[in-house]
Amino acid sequence: MSFSSLKWRVVALLFLAGGLNYVDRTSIAAVFPLLKSELHATDVQLGAIGSMFLWSYAAGAPFAGILADRVSRSRLVVGSLAAWSLIMTLCGFVTDIQQLLGLRFLLGFAECLYIPAAIPLIADHHGTDTRGTAMGIHLAGLNLAVVVGGTVAGYLGEHAGWRIGLIMLGLLGLALSVVAHFVLKDGPTQPKSAQEPRDLKRDIAAIVRVPTYWVIVGENVLCSIGVWMFFNWMPLYFQETFGMGLAAAGFNGTFSFQLAAVIGVSAGGVISDKFTRGGPARRMFLMAGFYCIAAPFLLIFLGKPGLGALGACIFASSLLRTLGQANEGPILCDVLDPKRRALALGLMNCCTMTSGGIGVLAAGYLKKDYGLGGVFAGVSIVILLAGLLALYGALKLYPRDLARAMRTSSSTT
Repeated sequence: MSFSSLKWRVVALLFLAGGLNYVDRTSIAAVFPLLKSELHATDVQLGAIGSMFLWSYAAGAPFAGILADRVSRSRLVVGSLAAWSLIMTLCGFVTDIQQLLGLRFLLGFAECLYIPAAIPLIADHHGTDTRGTAMGIHLAGLNLAVVVGGTVAGYLGEHAGWRIGLIMLGLLGLALSVVAHFVLKDGPTQPKSAQEPRDLKRDIAAIVRVPTYWVIVGENVLCSIGVWMFFNWMPLYFQETFGMGLAAAGFNGTFSFQLAAVIGVSAGGVISDKFTRGGPARRMFLMAGFYCIAAPFLLIFLGKPGLGALGACIFASSLLRTLGQANEGPILCDVLDPKRRALALGLMNCCTMTSGGIGVLAAGYLKKDYGLGGVFAGVSIVILLAGLLALYGALKLYPRDLARAMRTSSSTT
């Protein structure tokens, strides 16, 4: 694997851009206590910080998918990166919680353009022999950055205030957008497909007629509920439960969860590529198995675990879940027409971000009655349901859709 080639330079740049994408949406959770005191935010308003972002992201995601199938994907990535970085910079200058909520709403619209363009851009540059590995590297950037962002935001919050971290992240993103302008190039299939006349209704109809697509949407919706609860509330849980400072809570609230995710999506892509050499249909069995094994580890939140035991169970659950998650992108690419992948991702993101926003806000309401520990323990149920749904898809739907996609591909070549 030569990282000097264009296809790997694209992955390297998207590793960094995707990392900033996730840092900018999640790092604010590390300074929730400061927002409570300075902006007089309630628990429900803190939940709304995450929900406003997720719901605007959801509203814009279908349109982002439409754009990414019709215009230059590399230019769309650059534009999205520059836009969300500018908004992130402005977040550091708000004077009340309403202004912050408004900018978080705009941040969702800016960031929603990224994933529907970035993942198909990777697929445009990588064939089935390296696609899982390339997408796993990209996912690793998304997850690794959350740990760094949460820790740094917490540290800066303690020593320089919460505003400086947001401003620094915004300026860093603006600088990276300049580099991306010169590094990113469209893949060999993108220019042709972008120039062809398209029928949106026909494209949507073709996507929704693929049953495997609905399985991936369903399991992603379920997992998104839990993942976004963790992203938004875990640092506060560690701060309140263990009496940690902001930097320590930001680190402990993300480290086990996200370190495991980095390992999981990186190794998961490689495992997916190797495991499916005997047949691509194995990917969904792999996903289902990892999800079902991951779910029970979160039940530790029902007790009063020590820091070490809690960290180990969070790590195990996140590792197994992301080993399964690494199969999502390759499965979608296996069963969908390349010209419709971005639209499919946009529609899926609309569903998953809507559910994630509901989960974040629900956690804010449930916190008073059940505590964050009880909320996190309940996530085990939704992860298990995601695994059972994937198992159904593996047994009944995916092999048939894969065979159909292969026939269609062979008939057009």
